[in-house]
Amino acid sequence: MDGRAWGVLFVLCGAIFLEGIDVAMLNVALPSIRADLGLSTGTLSGVVSAYVLGYGGFMLLGGRTADLLGRRRMFLFWLTVFLVFSGLGGFATEGWMLLVARFVTGVSAAFMAPAGLALVTGNFPEGPRRTKALGVYAGTAAGGFSLGLVAGGVLASFGWRWVFFAPVILSAVILLAAIPLIKDPGTPERAGRRFDLAGAFSITGAMLALVYGVVRLEHPGNGWAGTVAAFAAGLALLAAFVVIERRSPDPLVRLGILRSGPLVRANLGALLFLCSFAGFQFLVTLYLQELRGWSTLQTGLAMLVIGVDTILAPTLTPRLVNRFGNARVLFAGMLLAALAYALFLPVGLDWAYTAMLPTMILLGLAFSLAYGPLTMAATDGIDEDEHGLAGGLLYTAIQFGTALGLSAVTAVNVAALGDDTAPQAGLDALQTALLVPVAAGILGAAVIASGLGARRAPRTPEPVPAETLA
Repeated sequence: MDGRAWGVLFVLCGAIFLEGIDVAMLNVALPSIRADLGLSTGTLSGVVSAYVLGYGGFMLLGGRTADLLGRRRMFLFWLTVFLVFSGLGGFATEGWMLLVARFVTGVSAAFMAPAGLALVTGNFPEGPRRTKALGVYAGTAAGGFSLGLVAGGVLASFGWRWVFFAPVILSAVILLAAIPLIKDPGTPERAGRRFDLAGAFSITGAMLALVYGVVRLEHPGNGWAGTVAAFAAGLALLAAFVVIERRSPDPLVRLGILRSGPLVRANLGALLFLCSFAGFQFLVTLYLQELRGWSTLQTGLAMLVIGVDTILAPTLTPRLVNRFGNARVLFAGMLLAALAYALFLPVGLDWAYTAMLPTMILLGLAFSLAYGPLTMAATDGIDEDEHGLAGGLLYTAIQFGTALGLSAVTAVNVAALGDDTAPQAGLDALQTALLVPVAAGILGAAVIASGLGARRAPRTPEPVPAETLA
């Protein structure tokens, strides 16, 4: 790839890295935010949930809007919104200000992420170049989560507001570089087409209700009636959305896209992969900080080795995909993740870090082998003009998986612990909750294994026109 191609890729990678590091840094800084603003446990949890609601609720709408209104336009606009509201979060003096800032930041990420993925697939022709580009892109995205833990610990030591201000600086640099570099290879054809408002409202309402129901699972004390009502409302709106899309002359989402086997397996696999990792990351944080007394910085450094995917994903994974096929590489990554969680099950109160290290190394390898191929499979066989929608589906699955993993391990951990506050009881409850990531990892590997028998078209290099990136 020439210099301009690398410039385009680095800008798009910077945006997805920004999203990952933003979430990870905030999670580490939550105790400092609570201490400074005097937030209740419910409000503090809401700071995280607000982002999840905005992200998961608007992701499908964001993906299709990028296809219809232009990927570059949506990418630049919502990157600007991300910048503004991240900065406003840093100036927050009340809990509600943080809630609003995080919700709008989540919405902006919901529009920005699928537009960015569609720009990657649109700017790099199918074949080895796209495989390499997606490997770099996915490795950067995964690296943002792991490196964000360390960055959050460092910034929080200077003051939690820097966790919000640092993304402002990074997003400003990305925006300034994106304006001259990013070109939209596909101009949306809106002539004679109407925007499906009924579909947009119904799917957004369904996603918001379903994500809210998942978030409520973390707090069983709030009562099951509200949780059941949220899920019921979400399913009802989802059913209404399907009816609307079948009858609409210009549907927001072409339902036929769900007939793609690789796309469905990629979305289920992504949901389970992130469900297992999010739950495991949460439990490890509890173990290291509450049961072992480690600092936030020590916790981040302990998980830093997972960030090896930032190096391996763009260098090793594309070669493996070209040689063995996407499904086999993805299956290997899912198996390594399940094995990593299983190795952590016998964790003890006096475990040395060397005993934890095999799990961290295997997770780094798992992310290297799985995250990129999941991104590739999500657009495999999908028409170019629907890559934004395919990206929206993938990131919706990722967000649902993350929320579900956190809620599931929290609910199991709380139920297993009961009222006992002894360290050994905390460890026993944590070991019980660790069964959730193990089960999700095994199930995810089984989903991907179901596609191993599918015939794979040989990958051959395609001629690349000189004007592709002009």
